[in-house]
Amino acid sequence: MDFILLIAVIITAILLAALALKTARLLSPRSYNPQKSEAYECGIPTRGTSWMQFKVGYYLYAILFLVFDVETVFLFPWAVVSKELGMMGLISFLFFLLILVLGLAYAWKKGVLEWK
Repeated sequence: MDFILLIAVIITAILLAALALKTARLLSPRSYNPQKSEAYECGIPTRGTSWMQFKVGYYLYAILFLVFDVETVFLFPWAVVSKELGMMGLISFLFFLLILVLGLAYAWKKGVLEWK
């Protein structure tokens, strides 16, 4: 019985989404202009191709930011329950911070954080 209800909900969701897309396509205004298909950046016409290569340093910097940003989110639950965890919680928290600091030191030594 629950399986039939699940299938009904999934089918209803698919039909409602398809109906919304079809309605939007029928009611939306259509006009084609070659300028609409061009790349747009801050009102300035683009120069060259849009397939430019970026230095890998930008990606490494962004990935490091995301890693350390996500890791700091894990510090909040520890702060909330730190009294309940006792000494073992403090030791695991310090170990976690040690791993973060070692990762930062490794990235720093490899020169990933240098902006050239």
